[in-house]
Amino acid sequence: MIEARYLLIDSALGFVEIVHPANGSTATDDATPTVLCIHTAGQNGVQWRHVASSLADKGYRVVVPDLPGHGRSEPAANGPVTDLTAYGDWLWKLLDALGIGRPYVIGCSIGGKLTLDLATRPERPLAGAIAMAAEAGPGRVNVAGLRRELEDVAGPSRGERTYLGTLASVGDTVPADRADLIATMHRREDPVISSSDLIGWGGHDVRERLCLTTCPVHMIAGEQDPWITPDTVRADASRIRGARFTMLAGIGHYPMEEVEDFADVAATWLGELAGVPRSTRAEAAS
Repeated sequence: MIEARYLLIDSALGFVEIVHPANGSTATDDATPTVLCIHTAGQNGVQWRHVASSLADKGYRVVVPDLPGHGRSEPAANGPVTDLTAYGDWLWKLLDALGIGRPYVIGCSIGGKLTLDLATRPERPLAGAIAMAAEAGPGRVNVAGLRRELEDVAGPSRGERTYLGTLASVGDTVPADRADLIATMHRREDPVISSSDLIGWGGHDVRERLCLTTCPVHMIAGEQDPWITPDTVRADASRIRGARFTMLAGIGHYPMEEVEDFADVAATWLGELAGVPRSTRAEAAS
């Protein structure tokens, strides 16, 4: 069952989709593991459209929000968010409103940074964290340039830049028609929101908080991701006790959209976080 809800959070309506497992478990049923899925910069929960139902079929309750100003969520009351920590606070308020206390979290890009942000809050422990396409330190972007760009992001060339930039961020093992669909979906973003997100990407840094992590962590890097350095992600993982690192061969910045049957791979990773050892064909190195 798929449930769509609007919740009043910080004086604005936030949209969330909840996909329940076939056994009919509710959002407040603690016996059913919950997975919070976080989207990338400028995008929304539609990025998880091929994953959420399949994960629910495997027994998980899947929570897919649109961050403030994204998708069907209203803008944040104070305007576009440029501090990712504010998104982390918002996500906890969302989970509190849903009565969910200790979820697994899986996120990509700024969603990966938010996964690490939530994992390094020991006062609110997670069941486990899968951070994809994100380094613990500041993202490699020109923050000053992005702030200047906010003045003219409505120009007609922005859509083409988003389309072509997304294609350039997809790995070469991804079929051309799938890569085109990913890029076509991404170009629907709000340029003001996406540039603000990238400013947040360039300023977010949890390296000094990695020692506070209390849940099992798995960090994922695409071998062909132009936004991160896989060796840096590997080094970040080595600073978290017991954390795993996986590099995906031939994959770029959007594993949940690029990897075929990603829900199967994610379920394997989630099972490993829960202490169920399995193997996955997607791992190139760990």
